[in-house]
Amino acid sequence: MGKKKIKYPKEFIEHIKSITNKRAKIVIDHIMKHSFITTEDLEKTYGYSHPPRAARDVRETGIPLVTFTVKSKGGKSIAAYKFGDITKLQVNRIAGRILFPKDFKRQLYELGKGRCYICDGQFEERYLQVDHRVPYEVGGDTNTDRKLEDFMLLCGSCNRAKSWSCEHCDNWTIEKKPALCMQCYWGNPTNYNHITLKEIRRLDLHWTGEEVKYYDAIKIIADKNKIELPDFIKKVIADKTKKIITTANI
Repeated sequence: MGKKKIKYPKEFIEHIKSITNKRAKIVIDHIMKHSFITTEDLEKTYGYSHPPRAARDVRETGIPLVTFTVKSKGGKSIAAYKFGDITKLQVNRIAGRILFPKDFKRQLYELGKGRCYICDGQFEERYLQVDHRVPYEVGGDTNTDRKLEDFMLLCGSCNRAKSWSCEHCDNWTIEKKPALCMQCYWGNPTNYNHITLKEIRRLDLHWTGEEVKYYDAIKIIADKNKIELPDFIKKVIADKTKKIITTANI
């Protein structure tokens, strides 16, 4: 006897038809045909070198996925993905993002004074994206109990940088502890003690208006001394800090 075909709810099928993300569609279609998809399938059959990213694409469409372990053709333990509880399907997503009410985003915008929480750049509201402080992959979706403190607004560039960094963090792939995310720069940029579990500190700077002339001057000096601009700025800050520490006898 052949494998019994699973009958999916109409709402689930309709939602799948509305998905345009190519990578997500490939994962979904494969699971519907074979019940699950492995990281080996994603890499060797479809050419995706970063399987977790493909799985995340599916989760971002509102479809729950469960990760489990299977054996590869060579006998090694590898990850595989299958549909989770599809009764928890979230159809209020477009292009992989939750549809947040306008007033919710407006509150975040006013709370952050129109700035990206990461780089502190000033943007029009339409250019900022609502971001979970704790990634969905770690803490699940807080959309059902939405609180302002669980979210922040990021510009597109910082949101992409956060996604890449988080996906390469052990807390994303192994630990899955929301508290660690809230101690990380990417989850709480104003009060953190690590970046992806590493002892790193980060400072994003913008020079605007009259400040631009200082940036240009710093760059000229750095170029003349053949020092990369970030290294030169860190050196200037370190030298100034040493003087302050000495003067204040800290």
